[in-house]
Parts: sequence; structure tokens; C-alpha cells
Amino acid sequence: MLQITIPEVELWDESKKEFARTKSQTLSLEHSLVSISKWEAKWHKPFISKESKTNEETIDYIRCMTITQNVDQDAYNYLTQENLKEINKYIDDPMTATWFNERKDVPKPPNREQITSELIYYWMIALEIPIDCQRWHLNRLFTLIRICNLKNKPAKKQSKRETLSNNAALNAARRRQLGTSG
Repeated sequence: MLQITIPEVELWDESKKEFARTKSQTLSLEHSLVSISKWEAKWHKPFISKESKTNEETIDYIRCMTITQNVDQDAYNYLTQENLKEINKYIDDPMTATWFNERKDVPKPPNREQITSELIYYWMIALEIPIDCQRWHLNRLFTLIRICNLKNKPAKKQSKRETLSNNAALNAARRRQLGTSG
């Protein structure tokens, strides 16, 4: 969970011809599957996509992330650049100590599947991940889904060349250990 404070702002009230101040507001935010579901229900398009979001869509996603009760809806209009940087940093944070050893020399096939909240819920159900995890930080949930997929895959069979190479290495080590030649 991230907490940000939207500072108070001094505004000119044209009707009263005087300055007015907004109150500062502290928001608690969660970047989770629940937040994405709310956003997709409103905008009718996938949140996770290469398409960039409009300013209105971005501010609305921050509304969907908000778990603080009774927030003045005008407060979102006064988010500072620092607030937005902090929110983006939070969204990009992996939120886990787990890392994957990616081979750079093996190209990944492009994934053309549209990832929506319903697809993520399907993955959770198929992998028997408890529904409570829908409130986890999204990157942490994706890491869990990836781990479940990796652990559920059958063991990769070695090629004939790898098997012969491993056996030759084991035999050589045994010969050295026993001091024999064959």
C-alpha cells in the first residue's frame, strides 16, 4: 500500500472574487487486480497494454486504486508531479525478492493475448491461488502466477547430447576419485 499526500492549493474563486484554499488530503492506494477490474469496468478496455493512457484515464486509475474512504473527488485534480512520480514508482516496484534467471540469447515468442482482469482471475483459479491475493500488489501476484506455472511444468527432458555429456563427466569424476583408468 502507498500513502501519498495531496497538498493544499490556493485557488482563485471567480464568483466570490477571492482566494480559496483546498485542504490537503492523504490517500491510501493499492495497485491490485481489484483496482484494474474497477478501471476496466469503466473504460471497457484492457489496462495492461502498450497503448498509453490519457491523463483522464490515469487520474481515474488513481481513483480506482484509492482505498481511503470519503475522498473529495476534486483532490485528484491537484495531484502534484511528485505525487505522480511516487505513484508510478510504486506501480513499477516488483514488491518481491524473487527473481528469474532470464537467458538473453533465447528469443521469447511474442504474446499476442490481451491480458484483462478476467484472464488474470482465470489464471488464479486454474492455479488454485486464493482469491484473497486479488488485493496483492499486481507485480507480486504476477510473480506468484509465474512461479506456479514454472513449478507445475513437467521436468524438461535432457537431449541425448546433454545426457552423454553428463554421464561422461560423472564417469571421469569417479575414475579420478577411485584412481582407476576405466
